[in-house]
Amino acid sequence: MTASSGGPTDLIFVHGALVRDGEWWWRPTAELLLERTGIPSRSVRLPSCGESAGDAAEAGLAEDAAALRRELDAVAARGGSAIVVGHSYGGTVIAEAGHHPAVARLVYISSYLPDIGQAQGAIMSGESDPVSVADNGDGTIEIAGYDAASFGARFLQDVDGDRQREAFARVSGQAIAAFGTPTSAAGWQGVDSTYLVCTDDRSTSMELQRFHAGRTTRSVDLPTGHHPFLSRPDLVVDQIAELLEAR
Repeated sequence: MTASSGGPTDLIFVHGALVRDGEWWWRPTAELLLERTGIPSRSVRLPSCGESAGDAAEAGLAEDAAALRRELDAVAARGGSAIVVGHSYGGTVIAEAGHHPAVARLVYISSYLPDIGQAQGAIMSGESDPVSVADNGDGTIEIAGYDAASFGARFLQDVDGDRQREAFARVSGQAIAAFGTPTSAAGWQGVDSTYLVCTDDRSTSMELQRFHAGRTTRSVDLPTGHHPFLSRPDLVVDQIAELLEAR
């Protein structure tokens, strides 16, 4: 994959599963990134999480990947290039989106680089302490058995209580098809990539992170929980700034 050269660089964030409002999750890092580098960024709205017109239950991995490709098409139309950042399930969306000429680099945060034919649910089923989910009976599933405090303790133990509660308010249902659909592409193959391993993550195991990090060009350990773009945006921006300087 070769990226467009000479044009502006965009950064596109793809958020994880079972939440909505990616712009909120990404905002602390987006603001610091813009301040330090002048690079604008935005978050893809995932149809499977109900972030676009239509019924979330009728969307899935393919529709999420198509949403990412539309963002990349817009970058290419301007003659630019993009760094795509995938968090958790976002990495599977990147894989399914396939190769795109606008992509310059990929960044993964506690995320996945699936082989062709792997489904998100199958990857997650290998965890020794998987996140509990419940079938809503309408084609979607959602996190089960958590309140704001327990959700914060597992996923956001390194941010303050107010932000934990704001995050829990953005937990959402998601189409079952996002988890059961095998990938038909591996957009990570052959692309310069960086994996940010979250060493204090209580959601995605270190074993699984290290496995997927082994498929990237390089990996960097961050002493954070599952959402460093909320808890330590400075560390995330440090890594993105290095990639920008290396262009």
